[in-house]
Parts: sequence; C-alpha cells; structure tokens
Amino acid sequence: MTNAIDFKKTFDPYRARRGQFRVVDVPDLRYLMVDGHGDPNTSVAFADALAALYPVAYTLKFASRRELDRDYVVPPLEGLWWAADMDAFTTARDKSQWDWTVMLMVPDWIDADRVTSAVEQVRTKRAPARLDDVRLEALSEGRCVQTLHVGTFEDEGPVLERLHREIIPGQGLAPTGTHHEIYLSDLRKVAPEKQRTILRQPVTAAPAPDA
Repeated sequence: MTNAIDFKKTFDPYRARRGQFRVVDVPDLRYLMVDGHGDPNTSVAFADALAALYPVAYTLKFASRRELDRDYVVPPLEGLWWAADMDAFTTARDKSQWDWTVMLMVPDWIDADRVTSAVEQVRTKRAPARLDDVRLEALSEGRCVQTLHVGTFEDEGPVLERLHREIIPGQGLAPTGTHHEIYLSDLRKVAPEKQRTILRQPVTAAPAPDA
C-alpha cells in the first residue's frame, strides 16, 4: 500500500499566499459537481449538494485504495460562483442572487465507470436527496490569477475588487470564465477568521484598445 497522496501538498494550483496574486496555468481537471442557486448559508439545496458529493467522493477513495492500490486524501471542496450581475457577487455580496457549482476533484486514474459504480453504492446505503444531481465533468480553466484569502467569506469583497479592478487589468489581462474558490480549511473545525480560501479567476489577454 502506498502512502496517501495529499493534493493540497503536491498539486501546484492548490498553492497560494496571502497578499500575493499569482498567475498559474491550471490543467484540465475532472470533478464531481452539483449545481444550485441562492445563499449557501441558508439554501437547503446547498446543504443537500454537499451531502451527496462527499459520500461519492469517499466511496471512490476507498475503492481506489482497495482495488487499485492507489490511496489519496479527498481533495478540498471547491466552488464556482457567479450571478447575472457580477456586482451582486464582488461588491453588493447579495447571496440570494448567486448561482453556484460545488465540486470535488477526481484523480485522473479514476474513470467514469468507477464514478457510476460509486454513485450506485451510495444509493444502496443512504440515497442522499441530490444524489442524481452528482455528475462527473471536466473543467478547463487554463491561465488564472489566484491569491489566498484568510478570513471570513464576508471579508472577500475587497480582495475580489482588487483582483478584478487592479491586478488583472494591470497585467494586460481580462477575466473570463467563472470565479472559483478552493476551501483549504475544514469549515467545521476552523474559526471563520482563520479560514483559508484560494480565490481564483480565469483570465485571457485583454483586447487591444481602439486606436
């Protein structure tokens, strides 16, 4: 049995420093995903999404260790966040207007058939309410700018403002794709003011100004 791989320690896109905005090229990755809408603090759909994702992820982990002799730590929870008016996310922080996708990365040696099998195993044991909403999907982000936020989610606004209005345009880039957060802390065990979250924004070259 090999030692369990901890992607938070070995995977470069999971590395970030507070106060440092780093350009990183993220490879195509596959995730278990569930979509939803509304305030994650009060949405039943959000809680149900997590209750469906984690049993599938752990079933995959144990199957990989048992059947493939490849063990790993379940990667951190991640989320894609957006709104019809992005000011509702970056400035006003009107969570009732947010759309989201919560997700857990799946190692590249886990194939789709194993995911299907894991879903069915979970169904026979507990059948979470949103189990049928769990899907395996690839995410292609490419070049991104990211930083580490330490503190509560409510305090992210100024960091996001700086990221979008200063850092990204200052490097000749423009946002593209969806705002991405990676939750490095166990939210059940870490005080809100000490939570560590990677804030990531996919980017592309900014269009040339009109002559």
